[in-house]
Amino acid sequence: MMECRPGCGACCTVISISSPIPGMPEGKPAGIPCLHLTAGNRCGLYGQPGRPEVCSSLRPSEDMCGSSDEEAYAILKMWEEMTKPSAWQY
Repeated sequence: MMECRPGCGACCTVISISSPIPGMPEGKPAGIPCLHLTAGNRCGLYGQPGRPEVCSSLRPSEDMCGSSDEEAYAILKMWEEMTKPSAWQY
């Protein structure tokens, strides 16, 4: 199992989160760092009961994180663009 790269913070910045987060009741827009992202790019809610389920269930993987922080940002940005409702074709 892959571990988060220290100091990355890509998933706490790039992706949107639609569920409430403590201090962010409307969730978090894509491209905006989470209010709880520390100066060292770590989750300040890690292991806390208020951490959203979506964050707790997100597991790092090479498909998502690539081999560098830059790759993680690029992959997650692409996934965010591909999955936002305005990108859906009917």
